[in-house]
Amino acid sequence: MRPHRLRSVFVTAVVIAAAAVSGAAPATAHPPAAPESATAAPARGLGALTELFTERLLLADKVAAAKYGTEAPIDDPARERQILDDVAARAAGLGLDPDSVTAVFRDQIEANKVVQRGLYARWDAHPDERPTERPDLAKEVRPALDLITTRLLAGLQETVPVRADASCGPRLYAEAALSAYGHRLDVLHLKGLGRALPSVCGTD
Repeated sequence: MRPHRLRSVFVTAVVIAAAAVSGAAPATAHPPAAPESATAAPARGLGALTELFTERLLLADKVAAAKYGTEAPIDDPARERQILDDVAARAAGLGLDPDSVTAVFRDQIEANKVVQRGLYARWDAHPDERPTERPDLAKEVRPALDLITTRLLAGLQETVPVRADASCGPRLYAEAALSAYGHRLDVLHLKGLGRALPSVCGTD
């Protein structure tokens, strides 16, 4: 890895770690750009998890665009309970601890809401940045989220040993930094990614 890229990744890791324990994210950052390389080899292990977290997080932009200006709330307890009950049942079928898996997915839900709230604040303050199209949640967004859920469950099953290891935390944040760097996440999405990580390590 080139020195300037290594420095950028290190700074990103620090920002993500700080974001995981800080308050609300600034709502003035610009949206993330496309990934640096679309031809990179698929990540494995913890890197596969952080890639999936990032992919799920980026879908929060479409969720926010679908809901903004409507009566649909950001917080949807019934929908969230449905998701968590589903992943708990599927986790048990994979030999995973349902409570641990539920905690990971609860963090993903909260991470998405961090981004949605930040985008709402940005669009309220800057009407010219408001979305011009309203994505279809049922046909476009939720199928993509469902696919990521399946891949995340498989990733959690694959990474049981490494997630139980004492080195999991530093390695997880390093991988998250690489994912954030590759997707060029802005400050708001870095905040969301930090919120997605706390329950990953020490779980089975």
